Amino acid sequence: MKTIHTKQNKQSTERKSGSLVTGSIIAIIIAISPYIFYLYESFPNEQVWETFLFTFKSKYSLYDTAWVFFGKLVPLIFLILWFFTCRDWWYHVILIPIAMYSFQILALINEERDIDETEIYWLIPIMMIIIPSVYLIRIKLFDKYVYGIDLKKIDAELAEYERKEQEMLEENK
Repeated sequence: MKTIHTKQNKQSTERKSGSLVTGSIIAIIIAISPYIFYLYESFPNEQVWETFLFTFKSKYSLYDTAWVFFGKLVPLIFLILWFFTCRDWWYHVILIPIAMYSFQILALINEERDIDETEIYWLIPIMMIIIPSVYLIRIKLFDKYVYGIDLKKIDAELAEYERKEQEMLEENK
C-alpha cells in the first residue's frame, strides 16, 4: 500500500514541477515581449544587411522592415501561447489570426507583394475549415449541456427502432 502512495506522490510532484517549468517559460516570454518588440531599434537605417550567414536586401530601410516584422512577431507569439494554453471549446478559432500574422511575416520576408493586402485570400481556405468545425463543436456542446440532448442515446434509440422495424418486416414475410 505504501508503494502505491509513493508512486502517486512522485507522479504528482513530477506533474507539478513540469507545470512550474512550463509556466515559468511562458511568464518569461511574456515578460520579455517588450524587449523583443523594441529589437527593431538595433537595426540600421540602410537597405542591405550583410552577415557571414546571409545577405538581406529590403525595398525599405532595415529599420522600417524590422519595425513591421517585430510588430507582427510579438502578437503572433502571444497568439501561439494563447492557443496552447487555452482550455475553452473555441480555441481552434485562434488559428485564424495565427495564420494571418504568419502569412504577413512571410510576405514581409519574401517582399514579393505588398504587405497586409493579399493575406486574406490565403486565409479563406483556413477559415473555411476552422469556422465550420468550431461551429459543429459548439452545436454538440450546446445540445449536450444546454439542451440536455445526448446524441449517443438518440443514435441508440434509432438503431433500436430500425431493429424492430426489420423484425416486423421479417415476420410479415
